[in-house]
Amino acid sequence: MLPSTRCDPSSAWNCAPYHRGVKLLSVVGARPQFVKLAPIANAAAAAGVEHVIVHTGQHYDPMLSDVFFRDLGIPDPDVHLGVGSGSHGVQTGAILGALDAVFDEHRPDWVLAYGDTNSTLAAAVAAVKMHFPLAHLEAGLRSFNRRMPEEHNRVLTDHAADLCLAPTEVAMGHLADEGLAQRSVLVGDVMTDVLYQVRDAAADREVPLLGELGLARHEFYVATLHRAENTDDPARLDSIVEALAGLDRPLVLLAHPRVVAKAAEHGIDLNRGTVRVHAPLAYPDLVAAVLASAGVVTDSGGLQKEAFLLRVPCTTVRPETEWVETVALGWNVLAQTADEIRAAVTRPAPVPTDEAPYGDGDAASRVISVLVNSAR
Repeated sequence: MLPSTRCDPSSAWNCAPYHRGVKLLSVVGARPQFVKLAPIANAAAAAGVEHVIVHTGQHYDPMLSDVFFRDLGIPDPDVHLGVGSGSHGVQTGAILGALDAVFDEHRPDWVLAYGDTNSTLAAAVAAVKMHFPLAHLEAGLRSFNRRMPEEHNRVLTDHAADLCLAPTEVAMGHLADEGLAQRSVLVGDVMTDVLYQVRDAAADREVPLLGELGLARHEFYVATLHRAENTDDPARLDSIVEALAGLDRPLVLLAHPRVVAKAAEHGIDLNRGTVRVHAPLAYPDLVAAVLASAGVVTDSGGLQKEAFLLRVPCTTVRPETEWVETVALGWNVLAQTADEIRAAVTRPAPVPTDEAPYGDGDAASRVISVLVNSAR
């Protein structure tokens, strides 16, 4: 259970009132991190905490970057590194090299790293090397698939961190198993905070996709694909698209520019059968589209959880998931083959549930409270 107040008075992290004078530096660079940043920025401002936002530029397309800052009301970044695309090593190295000067200029009390991207790992290494306290938001998630670059990033960051901020009891268990219990605290999931806010605002929101593509509410699916294991191998990508093309309803594939480029490179037609390709959506529009859909198909970590929180059935095109609660509660099914994907997408509706494994929507204020009261 998450504590009902801003933090747990019985824990090692005391609950003294907020105070000014603490400087937090957030390092973000990819769409899921911008979503997590939004409630943290709001909570920091409410607590009078100085907050420096560093945008690495890992996602540089406006629909994957700028629009999130605008639509989620996030302050403009104080620093934009502009690293752009590149291999894992090149991208991580470029961010790492650029952060030294940023950290030296701002001298934060805490560096906050988000999630599991190359920006996350670079922020962690830079903070540790320069002896700035490091906190990891969304700590303790594990797929146990070491072929995933995200798994390397999150594990290394957790073990480098001075403070592991875990979203779930399952994540806390993983951290304890790895000997990190004494520097871990359960705060809840900050993406739940922002999703609930956007969901409530989107309840009566028009869904542009409906008119644009001639779709009816709850008579279409929403899909995203971006992971290298699903998009870099032409045969694999073609097999997934072929499965989606044979569904019982139209499916809107919100295609990342990288996926469009890969498909073109391999001569794969994404627009076939029931598949309709569309550019990525602004976050409020994505939430509205998912709410209006009959189901979600994705290989995204964040969208699996968002679908669950919106109580929309999800099919995850991966052999494992970090968000195991979504599977245990029946709202998410893992599928790999074309037959498994088709069967999962068209399965009967899940059993309704009131379970709330990701918290109550107040995680960001807990994060800020813990950081303020443990700043040295």
